[in-house]
Amino acid sequence: MLAEPETGVSPAIVDAADGGSGRSGKSNVALALDVFLENRLATVGLFVAGFYVLFCFVGPLIYHTNQVQTNIPLANRPPSLRDPLGTDNTGYDILGRLMGGGQATIVVGFGVAVLATGFGLVWGAVAGFTGGVVDAVMMRVVDTLLGIPSLFLLLFLATLITPSIPLLIGVISLVSWLVPARLVRAETLSLKSRDFVAAAQSQGASPIRVIMTHIVPNTFGTVVVNCTFQVADAILAVAALS
Repeated sequence: MLAEPETGVSPAIVDAADGGSGRSGKSNVALALDVFLENRLATVGLFVAGFYVLFCFVGPLIYHTNQVQTNIPLANRPPSLRDPLGTDNTGYDILGRLMGGGQATIVVGFGVAVLATGFGLVWGAVAGFTGGVVDAVMMRVVDTLLGIPSLFLLLFLATLITPSIPLLIGVISLVSWLVPARLVRAETLSLKSRDFVAAAQSQGASPIRVIMTHIVPNTFGTVVVNCTFQVADAILAVAALS
């Protein structure tokens, strides 16, 4: 017979607690990666997104085209070995145009997602945790901005300022942080009544420490999902402004 462990817990119980998968010795990052790879749709989505990133950023390093000067004699050429997707009515290589346009689109999409989600996360967490008059004022600001048609505001700003990638990121983020702010505030109202928050406050933790250490990390699930929608919405906004 096999000897029982000194802790008095049988190997079967230890293996059951570990899920029977032998993951107990892995780090949190490795465990998260294992769970992610088990989801086939998520894995396929990651490969598709990775392909587009490589196509837009690595492709131009391999497939060189002139996307600065027009070349009318080469306009409207059909697909060929030289131009796999042909040329447009000004002589630009269409495949090269797709790569260049994809770069700007991806940069704007991810830039807006990070900036808008980050600001909305802080705004919503502070409003929900503080409550009272501060919460009321902060959320009325959000409601007021939500009442303004975002496309109208973006078009108005685009007519006043010369468009550029940093400017597009800033302008689109100006109207994109409102939804994550409301989502995070709702999550914060639920989290601030939990026992672990009360325990942290009873030990003298400051409101900023409670928000950054206990509230914000527990809203990441909602924030990450919303961040993916922010990328798509930003790309659609860029397409509308173009």
